[in-house]
Amino acid sequence: MVILGFFDKVMTKNDSVDLEEVLNNLDQVEEETYENADAFVKPMDLVVDADVEAVMKEVRAGNIALVNIADLQKRNASKLRELVSVIKTEVKKIDGDMARISQERVIVTPARVKIIKKK
Repeated sequence: MVILGFFDKVMTKNDSVDLEEVLNNLDQVEEETYENADAFVKPMDLVVDADVEAVMKEVRAGNIALVNIADLQKRNASKLRELVSVIKTEVKKIDGDMARISQERVIVTPARVKIIKKK
């Protein structure tokens, strides 16, 4: 009977998962080594001209940049268009790809990583 009670507990686990807590903890930095990684997905901000070169440096190194454009979009939409245009030109030169994935984020990928875009 003890064994049946154990299996009953295991098989009927009723712990509810707090989705909000799980999603909020995804950004937590963990003590982890990245020695086996071939590439990284890097969150970056696009605020000033120098950020364009920082994004392109990562993409040229083979990494994927998730670029936050929210701040610049609120403050200076014309500057945002200018900087995004520069990134787009540079990405084409290295056969990379670029797409907007939300109102606040743009993804920039290196060569050999293409983004399937919805029509």
